Amino acid sequence: MASSPSYTEAVQDYLKAIYSLTNSGDFTTTKRVAERLNVAAPSVTNMVQRMAAFHPPLVEYHKHKGVALTDAGRAEALRTIRRHRLIELFLVRILGYGWEEVHAEAERLEHAISSNFEDRLAALLGEPDFDPHGDPIPDRNLDLPAEKLVTLTQMGAGSRGVVRRINHAEAGLVRYLEEHGVSMNAEIEVLEQVAWDRTVHIRVAGISQEHVLGEAAASLIWLEISPRA
Repeated sequence: MASSPSYTEAVQDYLKAIYSLTNSGDFTTTKRVAERLNVAAPSVTNMVQRMAAFHPPLVEYHKHKGVALTDAGRAEALRTIRRHRLIELFLVRILGYGWEEVHAEAERLEHAISSNFEDRLAALLGEPDFDPHGDPIPDRNLDLPAEKLVTLTQMGAGSRGVVRRINHAEAGLVRYLEEHGVSMNAEIEVLEQVAWDRTVHIRVAGISQEHVLGEAAASLIWLEISPRA
């Protein structure tokens, strides 16, 4: 992988946050970035103005429109995301961490490893496409693997799918889901979507008991739709 300019941890964290809040070419507000990073809004404004003045600029910022990543900013965000997700997979597969434990560890380590270490880590892990949570890992060219997933909240009654991703959540919620059989690669059948309370009634393959999930939990679960028999 080609070398890239060296940016501070704070800059990398801002780029990741903006990436997570936007799609390619979209803008997000500084308020949402502040909430994501748990910092004061004026601090966000100051930082994005600085990043917009970099050479090359990492973001595009307009006071009444918000902030978006430039091509250079998106590339740097993806580099940091690649390292983070490779580290998560290493911690689970090689060091035996629980997959709900690895996010905080990877947050600390992603800023410390070199490009050479990153490449050796990817080779050790077999150039993986997905991390332990099912999030896609950018490859050496920073391209993301193709995928077609939907959240549990988007599935209709009678549909089935296989869990391919569970977004980062509090460890307590992750444990709650696992206690109900909702884990990576589990097959789930949607029994009912209840509009008035926004709950999803599900059954996990191999478990006879019906479970009810609230919208917040169901929106974290991404599935690959199973073809109808």
